[in-house]
Amino acid sequence: MAQKESIITINNMRKSYREVTILSGINLNIKKGEIFCLLGSNGAGKTTLINILSTLIKADAGTALVNGYELNKDTKKIRHVISLTGQYAAVDGFLTGRENLELIANLRHMENPNEVVEKMLRQFNLTDAADRQTSTYSGGMRRRLDIAMSLIGEPLLIFLDEPTTGLDPQSRIAMWETIRTLTSQGVTVFLTTQYIEEAEQLADHIAILDKGIIATEGTTQGLFKQYPDAKSLEQVFLSIVESKGDSK
Repeated sequence: MAQKESIITINNMRKSYREVTILSGINLNIKKGEIFCLLGSNGAGKTTLINILSTLIKADAGTALVNGYELNKDTKKIRHVISLTGQYAAVDGFLTGRENLELIANLRHMENPNEVVEKMLRQFNLTDAADRQTSTYSGGMRRRLDIAMSLIGEPLLIFLDEPTTGLDPQSRIAMWETIRTLTSQGVTVFLTTQYIEEAEQLADHIAILDKGIIATEGTTQGLFKQYPDAKSLEQVFLSIVESKGDSK
């Protein structure tokens, strides 16, 4: 089988705020078309890394390529091929679902905005609620709409920063299916989560971020080989966190 090309390559990425070190030298290689999961506790630096890669903030040191573009030089080109869905759904509650999608389609100067909007409503099972104000949507519906808005313009890479935080179990499972659908359409997904079962269910490749570094990475089965005494991904995660804490 031919090896997949990389869509993100990170070398020695560092970031601090005043005297607090957030990222202490991140090295990662993420392949096109995969669901990559960055797993870590609250405050581990997951959102900071996403914000750097999506050009929202600058790193203090290190380099990265995103779809072949240099992070520090090709900001506009990178923004054309990525999309970002943050921890909280960025929808306008005063607008309907359809109007939120139309707004993004027009901002992106889509040739056939109405067709794009109808396609997204169908794809994300929002047609019946299309003409309701989104303030009446459930958390899961708002999340689906948020991702639909992010996909207008057909990005190659989508960053999903803890997309299931605050969702009930049924909505979380529905979101997992949405994420799987994205990769079946050729989109690369960079997912952050603090939910170990989410990583286990979705990820083609997992990296565990702890205390500013990538403590380990690999497929789920690969991680079990690295930690043969672990019976679950949760045990792998805990063994890393506890060993780091004991070493201080």
